[in-house]
Amino acid sequence: MQPCRLAARDLACRRGDRLLFKGVGFELQSGGALQLAGPNGIGKSSLMRILAGLLRPYAGQVEHDGLRALSDERPALDAHRPLGEALDFWRRIDRAGEARADFGLQDLLDVPVRFLSTGQRKRAALARLAASGAQIWLLDEPLNGLDKHWSTAVQAAIEAHRAQGGIAVIASHQPLQLQALRAVSLLDHMA
Repeated sequence: MQPCRLAARDLACRRGDRLLFKGVGFELQSGGALQLAGPNGIGKSSLMRILAGLLRPYAGQVEHDGLRALSDERPALDAHRPLGEALDFWRRIDRAGEARADFGLQDLLDVPVRFLSTGQRKRAALARLAASGAQIWLLDEPLNGLDKHWSTAVQAAIEAHRAQGGIAVIASHQPLQLQALRAVSLLDHMA
């Protein structure tokens, strides 16, 4: 994997008349991981969308070397297609291969995405992200809806991605068992 980098410089986010946070900054190099922490509504998901380039910051800038991919509450999989077809669509778009991690989806490839459970949809979204070839993974609540087994497996996939030189930014309320995980609390950046 090519070396990658993600940096946030003095980021601020405004939603309507409300300034959610200001002064957020960090820099991650290949192999780095960061957890975004804070209560619901503080702006973690908005910050993830800013880092992905899907939302403009009110102030500050994002710098990145490497492809970014976001996995959030919207799995970006066609709900009316069988899971296998939905994943194949993204493989063609991303010109990528199979996910290196096993997300336990083999027996579900003929099931329409809309019939998958919350945990199955979450694992499918993570498989899509893992197969994307992106060096920078932006994971918004990646463990929601997962049982203990799959929570452990997803964290192992994140660690494997980092060991290959990737970066992971994770917004999560759940405790994470990742090595050398840095944390940024958005409570420290409230406007």
